[in-house]
Order: sequence, then C-alpha cells, then structure tokens
Amino acid sequence: MPAHRLSHLPGRAAIPTLPEQTRTSPTPLEAFNRAPAEAAHRTLLTCLGSHHWAQRITAHRPYPTVDALLAASDEASYDLTPGDLVEALAGEPLPALPADAYGAAHTALDAAHTAYESRFGHAFVLYLGDTPPEETLDHLLEAIRSRLTNDPEREREQASEELRRLARRRLVDLLRGAGNGATSPNASTDGT
Repeated sequence: MPAHRLSHLPGRAAIPTLPEQTRTSPTPLEAFNRAPAEAAHRTLLTCLGSHHWAQRITAHRPYPTVDALLAASDEASYDLTPGDLVEALAGEPLPALPADAYGAAHTALDAAHTAYESRFGHAFVLYLGDTPPEETLDHLLEAIRSRLTNDPEREREQASEELRRLARRRLVDLLRGAGNGATSPNASTDGT
C-alpha cells in the first residue's frame, strides 16, 4: 500500500497500513478438529480409557467451540455401557496421595482400595477437582468408605459420574496445555 501525505503534516508521509496478520498456529480446538482420526482417538484415550467414548467424540468432529466438545464428552460419558465402564475403569490410576503423606495413611488407603476392589471388582475412581492437597487424604478415605456402602448398581452410577468429571477436566487441561487457555470463560469443569 503506498504511503500518502497528510495534509495537516506537510512533508511527512504516513506509515502504510499493514494487512491484518494471519494466525500461523491453530488453536488447540482447531488442531484437535483437524487431527487425523487415529491421532484424535489416541489423544482422547488419555482423558478416558473407553474406545467407544473416544470413537464417538472423534466421529462428531469438528466442534465449533470448546463448550460443544465438553457437551459431547458429557453425553458420551452418560451413555457408557457396563462394558465401556469396565474398560475405562481398568485404565484408571488410583488417586494419588500427597507426597508428604505418612506411612500409616498409605496403609489405610491401600486397605480401603483393596476392600473396594474386592467388593466392586474395579479400581476406585474419584474426581478431586480443586481439593486442597492437605485435604486430599481425608477426602479420599471419606469417599471410599462412604462408597463401600453402595450397592453395585449405585456404585456403577457413581463411578461413571466420577469418570465423566475426570474426562471433562482432562479435556480442559489438554486444551489449555496445548496453548493459551483455549476454554471459554463459561466452560465449567464441575468444581474446578
């Protein structure tokens, strides 16, 4: 664009207007939408270990917003079959204790996990959200002891809800970790 003279500044040329710069890297959501199906599927499995869940979310791309992706995640989570739930639970790590937890705490938690797995046949899963580190142990022990009183159907529902919340948080973290806080201000992560 040629420079032009400003009438009120004789003898001086204006700086030409530059074309709007184009973004060189896609947002995390755009990258997820454009990724090959296999890569998107593998990525989703890091959020929730159910192939059916990951396939369903992959198949419905592209998502116009992060909120739309999170809604699809929730919907797919609500539709987990008992088999999907078993598959997802098999890949879940046990909730971690704070690094400074004392030995008796590890023993108590190990005993509670063993009782839980014996009763329900799968690992205990719990969404800790923004639980302060100093409250993690108490929260874990309270939750596992409380849920040991559930009947198997109620516990399946509870574990499914915990997995949904974990998957949602992991998706948000994945999109944030890929750059610039890609979530919208109203993208709730259920307590996070």
